[in-house]
Amino acid sequence: MFRIALLAGSRPLAFEMPENGTALPPPSPPKERIVDVTAAVRDAFSFPLAGAPLADLARGKQRATIVVEPPALPVPGSPRDPRIEALVATSDELEAAGIPSRQQTILVVAGLARKPARQELAALVTPEFARRFRGLIAVHDLETPDLATLGDAEGMTLFVDRALVETDLVVTMSAAESVLHGGPNLLLAAGAAEALQAAQDSPSLLETGGSRGWRLALAFERALEHGIPVIGISLALAPPRLGGLASGYPYDARAVGRIARSNLRRALALIPRAARWRMMTAAPIDIATTAVFAGPPSVAHAEALLAALATRTTEIECEFDVLCIPIPDTTLMLPRERPNPLAAAAFGLGYAFRRWRDRPPLSEGGAIVLAHGFERHFAHPGQQPYRAFFAAVRYGREIENLARAARETRTDARALALYRRGQSCHPLLPFADWDACRPAIARAGSVIAAGCHDAAAARQLGFIPSHGVGHALELAIGVMGENARIGFMLGPPYAALRPAADTSPDTSP
Repeated sequence: MFRIALLAGSRPLAFEMPENGTALPPPSPPKERIVDVTAAVRDAFSFPLAGAPLADLARGKQRATIVVEPPALPVPGSPRDPRIEALVATSDELEAAGIPSRQQTILVVAGLARKPARQELAALVTPEFARRFRGLIAVHDLETPDLATLGDAEGMTLFVDRALVETDLVVTMSAAESVLHGGPNLLLAAGAAEALQAAQDSPSLLETGGSRGWRLALAFERALEHGIPVIGISLALAPPRLGGLASGYPYDARAVGRIARSNLRRALALIPRAARWRMMTAAPIDIATTAVFAGPPSVAHAEALLAALATRTTEIECEFDVLCIPIPDTTLMLPRERPNPLAAAAFGLGYAFRRWRDRPPLSEGGAIVLAHGFERHFAHPGQQPYRAFFAAVRYGREIENLARAARETRTDARALALYRRGQSCHPLLPFADWDACRPAIARAGSVIAAGCHDAAAARQLGFIPSHGVGHALELAIGVMGENARIGFMLGPPYAALRPAADTSPDTSP
């Protein structure tokens, strides 16, 4: 019987794969990669997928704004991220087109996450570029009172940072991680908090159909294009490649088995949690670029996302009755922190589960097992707004109740002040995280928290607490039947799941 290892919390868990279980690793990272990202960016701007080249758009222009986001995805990340080189190349291309760096603004949009500090901003570019750049580096503030108005869409007013309307040219630079991350979503993230929360209404992170966030992002792009030229550069990244003792995980079955049998895995359980975290984060990680595209942000982003999915998609033969998702001891947002129960749920349900194409990987009414401790820990002061969410769900998780709590937290002067000073996430982030979990919760008949250390926190979220993965699987099988099909997602990085061609439903009339 095959022994499997799952990275849950701050240590790998090992157990025997059930007979009706299936491991779901991502495909191995491709060997082909772009060696010179700078040259690829230059070529992409010269030959965009649609629209005019960057040189033509910049001709006669005085100012330009480059919109970027912190490299929160993929997880795990790497300090040698190719987006650093791509941002430098984008600025250099603008200078070559006649817009000097002193007339450039780099606008960093972090969405509802904590605003990046000076040290984190410095990590977005190379030290050499930081010394010679003479322009402005600004961080978008969702609560600034002087946001410009672009119009209305999806029943919402489109607010946007003035750096995008008081300029002559807008350039977005990102990697294509999902339909809600990168591309035109950078323009959405340069707006107001309410639009970002509404954008979470998306069943899948890999399909534009049914995604309100994608529609809102397109509305921002089209409204901005009416007055200002807009072009985007999008990178397709290969899955992160782990080094050191974790080399080959989670792609190679031999590496998974090696870690499951390793004595070091047992030793990790005996050392303090902080030491385990330092050991795991010290592992070398390599992220490569496989393709670079330019054009209107939505066009370049869609093409880059398709190219990225070509190297990250795992085909499945059928839907699973039980889906086990391990959650690492970190947050999706930057800076990386120990997650509270809702942040851990958003990692598993809002991110890992929604990485599907064509059809959800879980059968209707199936069970989801989240492998994480779910400790009620709130990093101070960055995660304090999550306390307001847990105070609200004491009275129920009904949409009306949470909407009322969200409106109340929008008037919390202390929480807003902490966000504006860059000390905390935005007060609406916990409610957006819960909205991201809704599609998975609506699909599943039950969600089981395996290895749960805080049963009260799990029950507040509507989850069933369980002692461990084995016990959680017994509970799930008891509900779904002995012949239940069980899928084990390996990661992060997680695979993008897609049904095999011959298992797709018949859509013929």
